[in-house]
Amino acid sequence: MAKDIHPARGMRDILPEEKALREQTLARLRAHYARYGYREIETPAIEDLERLSSGQGGENEKLIFKILRRGLSPDATITTSEAADLGLRYDLTLPLARFYATNRERLGPVFRSMQIGPVWRAERPQKGRFRQFLQCDIDLIGEESILAETELITATLTALDQLGVGGCTVRINDRRLLAQMLDRCGIDGSGQGRVLVAIDKLDKIGLSGVHQELHHLNLAPGAADQVVSFLEAAGTGSEDKFLSQLANESQELFRIAESLQAIRKAVKSALPEAGIVFDPSLVRGMAYYTGAVFEIAHPSTAISLAGGGRYDNMIGRFTGSPVPACGFSIGFERIIGLLSAPEASTGTTVALIYSEGCLPERVLAVQAQLISQGLNTRLQSRPRRLGRMLDSLAAEGFTHYVLIDPDTTSVLAEELEPINLHG
Repeated sequence: MAKDIHPARGMRDILPEEKALREQTLARLRAHYARYGYREIETPAIEDLERLSSGQGGENEKLIFKILRRGLSPDATITTSEAADLGLRYDLTLPLARFYATNRERLGPVFRSMQIGPVWRAERPQKGRFRQFLQCDIDLIGEESILAETELITATLTALDQLGVGGCTVRINDRRLLAQMLDRCGIDGSGQGRVLVAIDKLDKIGLSGVHQELHHLNLAPGAADQVVSFLEAAGTGSEDKFLSQLANESQELFRIAESLQAIRKAVKSALPEAGIVFDPSLVRGMAYYTGAVFEIAHPSTAISLAGGGRYDNMIGRFTGSPVPACGFSIGFERIIGLLSAPEASTGTTVALIYSEGCLPERVLAVQAQLISQGLNTRLQSRPRRLGRMLDSLAAEGFTHYVLIDPDTTSVLAEELEPINLHG
């Protein structure tokens, strides 16, 4: 039986055409976010396992790829928990928090971060879901006001629009509102995490499915019914009316509702065509969120294209003092699935086609001459059927070709032939 030569399960190879599309998209995202003042950083793929398992990553902490300690003896008696001390990062936010805490003196009190890199999650692979994937994050650290949320949302909406993914809708909620609601239902802090996981599935399993999951959590009598009643009330009628009702219940809820309405107003002011709606079922999976959370949806797909929120307590775990922070992450792999083929190069790309008998030094000298003129050049051995090769080169984006024989010592620009389909 032939040996399996496919990538490891949940991983994949990326072919040149897709790689070109990915790099073009990343270049456009980098340029766009740089205009908003975001500066790109890079953090290691590996973090201390204790840090990755701090309780901030929610369900993703169950999906960490763990790295065995170095130098372990094969005969050593050691528990599973003692065998690993490092892990691959499952997102870019926790590494950013550690990065800022380490370098804050050189970054200033307000720092706009852009971070693009692979992350790893040991989950069950399925269509559109891989164990290694690319994340593209922007974060605003040190800004307490809703300017952070507003800027992140507008910058990301305009980025998607420039990529050709317009017509998006922003869903927004606040983790503090959810916590207040669960408190009123008699669900304390230790049990709220499990309830939030169930609520987060509302768009997938519906209200009845959430109700059923809540009943399986052995909550206090009537708590599951109260949670569902809250979600049901929030899902009917006017958003503004519902937020106003919340604001009348307590001073804390008033401040939360006022903040959500202010974010919506600011985004609409900056982008009048933007769709931004209050969604009380929006949870976001990470446990580190402390305030507003948001996601971007697109009518072409049932899954969100981007998401983020405020996480004011995370950096303080490293620094010992509170640091406000808010971030937004684009689901890069999901975006790529919505984009068309890469844009054709506008420059001249030349296939230098050499015949049998050409000396390597002659061929390389001609190639160097063309490259020195700013031309992208590929060496190709002349086949029997030149037309088929030219068709293939045209499909790859080559614009010109030149034939050289053993006597060729140089090539002039006017000697380049345009490549047309069928030679």
